[in-house]
Amino acid sequence: MSLHDPKGINVAIVGVGNCASSLVQGLAYYQNGGANEQIGLMHWDLGGYRPIDIKVVAAWDVDRRKVGKDVGAAIFEKPNCTAIFCDHVPESGATVEMGKILDGYSDHMAEFPDDRTFLLSDAAEPTKDDVVRRLRETETDVLLNYLPVGSQQATEFYAECALEAGVAFVNNIPVFIASNEAWAERFRKAGVPIIGDDIKAQLGATIVHRVLTDLFHKRGVKLARTYQLNTGGNTDFLNMSNKSRLASKKVSKTEAVQSVAEHRLDDENIHVGPSDYVAWQNDNKVCFLRMEGEMFGGVPMNIELRLSVEDSPNSAGVAIDMIRCAKVAKERGMSGPIYPAAAYFCKHPPRQITDDEAYEQLEAFIRG
Repeated sequence: MSLHDPKGINVAIVGVGNCASSLVQGLAYYQNGGANEQIGLMHWDLGGYRPIDIKVVAAWDVDRRKVGKDVGAAIFEKPNCTAIFCDHVPESGATVEMGKILDGYSDHMAEFPDDRTFLLSDAAEPTKDDVVRRLRETETDVLLNYLPVGSQQATEFYAECALEAGVAFVNNIPVFIASNEAWAERFRKAGVPIIGDDIKAQLGATIVHRVLTDLFHKRGVKLARTYQLNTGGNTDFLNMSNKSRLASKKVSKTEAVQSVAEHRLDDENIHVGPSDYVAWQNDNKVCFLRMEGEMFGGVPMNIELRLSVEDSPNSAGVAIDMIRCAKVAKERGMSGPIYPAAAYFCKHPPRQITDDEAYEQLEAFIRG
């Protein structure tokens, strides 16, 4: 265990879906050692903490196939469909409890086959006091939000719980909490760190689009127009097929690209966002990216790229770093948004800077 804290880092998870599955599998995978144990991690040791120091101590979900099961078993239940890269996940000792539904469930999900959608449990939903009590009983350090896109009310419910329990909050979804000044100020006043919003995958569509946009700028190429189209077959894409849940997601992904462009593109010249649900892709996400620009003498050029990744493992390594940054921030008595971690790990941080700058600031933060 870490020299900082003999109990390591206690984590609670809201939403035991594909992303949680990849994270929990990863915690087991990286405990086994071996020559390649550090492949896929940006930091093996971060602030004195290694992956082996992270323990899941509580979890909430609304699917009846997961509620009541140990987290180590629940992550393999339907509708989860991500790659199984570690099939020997031990029991965590944490039982998945019934979560608060609110707007975490979209009615259109009922139109799809059982193994593709959420099956709501009829167990009693928790009150805020119930969740706060569990966070305190388990001595949770960090609460991870993995709710479906568009879960504004549900995310705010769990953010309130984190504030009251004094637990650091990592917001992996595009509901704006860390980047909302009113919420940020509440976390500051409560003395609680928050990292958000909307996790940026290890090597996903957003980071590739940002790096290429920044490259156009640095190499003197004028970016004239661009699109990013994505398809996938997991519950995230199925949930987002209800376009009314997409408003904040579209803002988050678009701003991530606009913020590193030399000049902001007119709305009609940029399209960034989830595009379509293709069931047979399961957790595989395919991104189609096109960028058109002008080079020396105004001569036109364009680039097209196709990126295929397993969506949930692509974010799990980033989540492991966010968890450790949140714990380190808590140890140092920091509160409110943790700007370096948010800028490097999130699509919609409170402060947008280039990825090169964010990397330098993050490394400085880690060094203390």
